[in-house]
Amino acid sequence: MSMKGFENLGNKDTRSGFGAGLLELGKTHPQVVALCADLTGSLKMDAFRDAYPDRFFQAGIAEANMMGVAAGLTIGGKIPFTGTFANFSTGRVYDQIRQSIAYSGKNVKICASHAGLTLGEDGATHQILEDIGLMRMLPGMTVIHPCDFNQTKAATLAIAELEGPVYLRFGRPKVPNFTTVDARFEIGKAQLLCTGSDVTIAATGHLVWKALEAAEALDKEGISAEVINVHTIKPLDEDALLASISKTGCVVSAEEHQRFGGLGERIAQMLSTRHPAPQEFVAVDDSFGESGKPEELLEKYGLSAAHIGQAVHRILKRK
Repeated sequence: MSMKGFENLGNKDTRSGFGAGLLELGKTHPQVVALCADLTGSLKMDAFRDAYPDRFFQAGIAEANMMGVAAGLTIGGKIPFTGTFANFSTGRVYDQIRQSIAYSGKNVKICASHAGLTLGEDGATHQILEDIGLMRMLPGMTVIHPCDFNQTKAATLAIAELEGPVYLRFGRPKVPNFTTVDARFEIGKAQLLCTGSDVTIAATGHLVWKALEAAEALDKEGISAEVINVHTIKPLDEDALLASISKTGCVVSAEEHQRFGGLGERIAQMLSTRHPAPQEFVAVDDSFGESGKPEELLEKYGLSAAHIGQAVHRILKRK
């Protein structure tokens, strides 16, 4: 496997992809409105605010109220995009999301930045690692975790066309931007990045690039890895994953999330009912995070490209 087909177009933060997508939606979708909980600059929502001040609502540090207001705006036909840190978008307001948005199937787009360990120096209190599990358990909630700037922008545009509640997860650090600008984002359709015959690596978010790096290193060892970008965790593209795992005979899941409740656990659930196969998990192992530089945290908590490669070696021994 060669990285030549996946050139790094320059490191960009995925939150800026959200901001760019939201601004474009402002031009094309007059029913789109935006709400923020006192983090407009951090969520890159300032361009939308400046261009469409009558469609931007500053909720202040009152996230629960923001979710209630967003739910109410849908009754008048608006498509609200809420923005705050992932910790405050889920854990702090879970009751409001469950009762006012998910239970009633409201067309609210919950957009969450600064997710996972790569939030970095802000530490464990802000580095939520349980949010995918929380949100995917809610009936009717779509859960999306794109891999880079371009794909986050495309996902932001795509969710405006989907009727119903959505959780869109992205981050703060600048990461390789390698998907094409014009790539169509299909909700619920996993993206096959490279083909292989020995092992399937199913990754999401920031760890997709790490998976590609791992696949390149494995190729030099004579190990052929198939890499799948699972940007939509709910609904999961079971058919695409099963087609790959049926061929390779095993899978390594990789995510910047707890191993409980995330992508890996969802894949394991699928395998147990449809196609039993060996699986290894690259995820945070029942631990909170800590303050530190993003790359150092990924290394310490076992989420680097090298750790994905080690998981591949373990799984190959179990095939």
